[in-house]
Amino acid sequence: MTLAPIDTEALVIGAGPVGLFQVFQLGLQGIHCHVVDALRHAGGQCAELYADKPIYDIPGIPFCTGQELVERLQRQIAPFQPTLHLGQQVTHIERQPDHRLAVSTDAGQRFLTQTLFIAAGVGAFVPRRMALDGLSAFDGTQVFAEHPAAERWAGQHLVVAGEGDAALQTCLTAAQGPQSAASVTLLHRRDQFSAAPELTAQMRQACEAGRMRFVPGQPTGFRASEGRLQALELLNPRGETEWLSLDVLQTCLGLSPKLGPLAQWGLDMERKQLLVNTENFGTSEPGIFAVGDINTYPGKKKLILCGFHEATLAAFGAVALLRPDEKTLLQYTTSSTLLHQRLGIA
Repeated sequence: MTLAPIDTEALVIGAGPVGLFQVFQLGLQGIHCHVVDALRHAGGQCAELYADKPIYDIPGIPFCTGQELVERLQRQIAPFQPTLHLGQQVTHIERQPDHRLAVSTDAGQRFLTQTLFIAAGVGAFVPRRMALDGLSAFDGTQVFAEHPAAERWAGQHLVVAGEGDAALQTCLTAAQGPQSAASVTLLHRRDQFSAAPELTAQMRQACEAGRMRFVPGQPTGFRASEGRLQALELLNPRGETEWLSLDVLQTCLGLSPKLGPLAQWGLDMERKQLLVNTENFGTSEPGIFAVGDINTYPGKKKLILCGFHEATLAAFGAVALLRPDEKTLLQYTTSSTLLHQRLGIA
C-alpha cells in the first residue's frame, strides 16, 4: 500500500543517538523533521547492543548506559515533536524537478523533503533471523526477531534463541511477573554465553530453581501443522536429533548492518561510507547530509560525541540551504529568547 506523501523540510534516516541529536539541532534552527528507522524503537545500535552497558565519554555525563543516553536524547528532542516512522527502511530516493527529494520506504510511506540527513550508522540495522528455510512464514505470529514484548509470550511455551544479554534478560523477564510464559527455554548451540556474568549467574539460578531451562543445540529444521509452528528440530552436542516444542520463538541473535539501497543512491562513497565535506557534512548531492558512522573524511573518528558535532554543523548547513536570504546567526541556548521559545521554556 502506498500512503499519501508527507511534505517536510527535513527527513532524518536513523533514530540512533546521532540521528536524535540531529533532530534537536534542527529544532533549534526552527526546522521540524520526520525520522525513519528500520528498527521498531528509537536508539539504534546503542539501545539494541549497548542498552545496559556503560558509556563514559559523553560530555557532561560521567556515566550512563546506552538506554539511558537514548532516553535523555528523547527527552531533549520532545519540545520539537518530531514524527518517528519506525520499523521501516528507506528503499528509494529520487530528485524531483523542483529539486526536492522523493523518499520511499518499504512500508509504502513516501516523503517529499527539501533536506535529507543520513544518520544510519554503518547501514540499516536489522535483527538477525534464524536461518531455516520456510520459517519466515511464521514471522509476526509465532516467530519474532524484534524487541521482545511480554504480550507475545504470556501463558505460552516460549523458546528464546541467543547467547547475549538480550536473550538471557528476555528469559528472566518471561519466567516471572504477571505476564509470565507457561514455560521458558533458552536455546543456544553450546553452554557458553557472551552475556554479562551477573546475567549468566541469574540464568543458571533460574534453571536450578525450575523457572526456566537451557537446551543446547543447533536448529536444523522445524515441524508445523495446520499453519502453526509446533517444534524446532535440533542437532544436539552429541550429534543426535531431538525436537523442541514451542508456541512462540523469540530470536535474540543480534543485529546485522545492511547498507542496502544506500549503495545505489548515487552518492560518492569510499569503503562503504559516504564522503562528506567538513564545513556542513554535505554529501556529493546538494541537500543530502551524512552524520555519524555512515560518513568519512580525513581524521574521522567513530565516536558518538563526534557525531553530535557533525549534526550541529549539518543543521546550520540546512538553514543556509532552506533560507538562503536569511542571515544565519549563532545563538546560545543560555541567552537566546528565540531558542527559549523553541525549547518551550520562554
